[in-house]
Amino acid sequence: MSISEIENEIIEEFSMFDDWMEKYEHIIELGKELPIISETQKTDENIIKGCQSRVWLHAEKEGENISYSADSDAIITKGIIALLIRVLNNQDPKEIVQAELGFIDEIGLKEHLSPTRSNGLVSMIKQMKVYALLMQQTA
Repeated sequence: MSISEIENEIIEEFSMFDDWMEKYEHIIELGKELPIISETQKTDENIIKGCQSRVWLHAEKEGENISYSADSDAIITKGIIALLIRVLNNQDPKEIVQAELGFIDEIGLKEHLSPTRSNGLVSMIKQMKVYALLMQQTA
């Protein structure tokens, strides 16, 4: 599936919920399905700077695509990184770098996060794109 197809799937999914409490619960549930980072990858180098909670993100190239794994010590943050991984996982580095991730505004995520969580979201996206950029250059 392409990035935009996955984004549309998420927008449709979130449109089924009536209020933000239900959406938060869904995000928390998504966090439980996150491809968990191995304990050996929980290093200082893999911590995303700019997040209020601790978020570890690891990326590796599998064939032409990038595979992400992550973990967080906060359940809502775990759900947010799970959403991002769902969209960007197993995609071409060039596509990841160019992804606009419009689904975030479309589902209203940014406006329903505290300023610190919103900054964390931006930091997560930035780190995922940095990994993609680096792997695109080593291709």
